[in-house]
Amino acid sequence: METLFDRLKMNDTRDVLGAKMSTGMKQKVSVARTLVHDPRVLVFDEATAGLDVLVARALLNTVAELRDRGKCIVFSTHIMREAEKLCDRVAILHRGSILAEGTLEEIRHRHGQDDLEELFFQLISQHDEGDRDDFRITENGAVPLTLPTT
Repeated sequence: METLFDRLKMNDTRDVLGAKMSTGMKQKVSVARTLVHDPRVLVFDEATAGLDVLVARALLNTVAELRDRGKCIVFSTHIMREAEKLCDRVAILHRGSILAEGTLEEIRHRHGQDDLEELFFQLISQHDEGDRDDFRITENGAVPLTLPTT
């Protein structure tokens, strides 16, 4: 617990009641609650939302350390720089469709775009302009993506 408080810079808020915490403080508590159990798989959904820049950096460093220790991490973010720094594999999703997936190098090469944010916007625009069925981009091109219905 002490290590987590130090790592997430929570020592100054350790005695603050939950009802009096800011959004960022609550986010840190949520992350600490998860990490204290040392799970094998972690899912982070917009993990840095509401965090100040120093705490966000500390959290991203913690996620990188966990990744390097072999943890399975699913990291969902709209901040492309976070994805570039942390992720071994990336999937770009839009309206329930996987528009691209693979290593950063693979998808950059496949789409001829080095900047991940520009690649994201390019794929979203292509998908929306085409107004076609859901599709998945593979190394061989676009193929229909059929999702099961229940």
